[in-house]
Amino acid sequence: MIIHAIIEQDEDGYFTAEVPALPGCLSQGKTHEEAVLNIKEAIEGWLEVMEAKHLINAENVTEVSI
Repeated sequence: MIIHAIIEQDEDGYFTAEVPALPGCLSQGKTHEEAVLNIKEAIEGWLEVMEAKHLINAENVTEVSI
C-alpha cells in the first residue's frame, strides 16, 4: 500500500508528518528519517483502530488494488 504523507520542518527544527487521507494521523521526529519511521507506525496504528471499530463479515470482503 502506498500512502502519501506530508513532512515539513517546523520552526523548532522538528519534522512533522501528516497523512491527509487519514484524518488525525500525525507524527513527528527529530530528523526526516525519524519522522518517516514514526508516521509509518502511526499509519499502522490508525488502520488497526479503524478496522477494529468496524465489525466486518468476512463473506463480504473483497480486496481491491489500485
